[in-house]
Amino acid sequence: MREFTINKNDSGQRLDKFLTKAVKNLPKSLLYKYIRLKRIKLNGKRCTISDRLCEGDVIQLYINDEFFDSDTSKPDFLKAPAALDIVYEDSDIILCDKKVGLVVHEDESGAADTLINRILHYLYDKGEYSPQNENSFTPSLCNRIDRNTSGIVICAKNAQALRVMNRKIKDREIDKRYLCVTVGIPPKSEDTLTAYHRRSEKTKTVTVTDTMQPGCKTMITRYKVIAKNTERDLALLEVKLVTGRTHQIRAHLAHIGYPLLGDGKYGINAVNREYNVKTQALCAYKLTFDFTTDAGCLEHLNGSSFELENVWFAKKFFSL
Repeated sequence: MREFTINKNDSGQRLDKFLTKAVKNLPKSLLYKYIRLKRIKLNGKRCTISDRLCEGDVIQLYINDEFFDSDTSKPDFLKAPAALDIVYEDSDIILCDKKVGLVVHEDESGAADTLINRILHYLYDKGEYSPQNENSFTPSLCNRIDRNTSGIVICAKNAQALRVMNRKIKDREIDKRYLCVTVGIPPKSEDTLTAYHRRSEKTKTVTVTDTMQPGCKTMITRYKVIAKNTERDLALLEVKLVTGRTHQIRAHLAHIGYPLLGDGKYGINAVNREYNVKTQALCAYKLTFDFTTDAGCLEHLNGSSFELENVWFAKKFFSL
């Protein structure tokens, strides 16, 4: 028999959701069967899959040891360096400046050096996270950006902060702004662009059209020209995404004739070579918490704004 005592990070979950994370080797079909047969109990009593867990609850599992993870080796995240560029940190969240070339999560390469693994290593070294002390929770990223895009990424340190932050992002109570450099200067100083977006799983690229086509989704992008370099025919734009589509900024601006400098997929390679820019000039540079509803443990962040200084392409091409 094994037991789990529910801690603060576990509380509030449904029983079945908790067990699928805490006992990963237990198939769902057996999970539901064992609950029916009372081989899984909550506080010594019969339970149901939809029971909500409270801090201090005890789950008893009368199941075979084979379903429990016996791996005692060091966690994979310790293979990643603990080095981070921290923009802001408190007991609930970390804001990190992700550099170009670093992936946020493991990809098909299987490389251990990812942003989330760096954060886990950092928190482990600080004594703020230990896998052995958690049944079902791992500090998690709340947003993501591409490998070759730099900028601010949010990580929640605890389950309560993760739930609140995910809800705020879904309800659009967090204002995210991007800086980018376009090849060519848009004629309008600011505009709201609308087009239609279709992603190809095969090519990992997107197609943009001016009319709705089968498989397309609406895409809305707002931009404002911040600076111009007329000698080089470049513009620095601040962009806000109204929708959140794959490669939206890159594909949408390329579609209207102003691709991003350094973009190898949607840009102009001859121009990229001319300026010796090998990655897209795109940065998620500003984040503002603009909560309109209760934010619980994150209420202290309401009204706060965080902005990256020294964005490389702003200095290089616009003397900012």
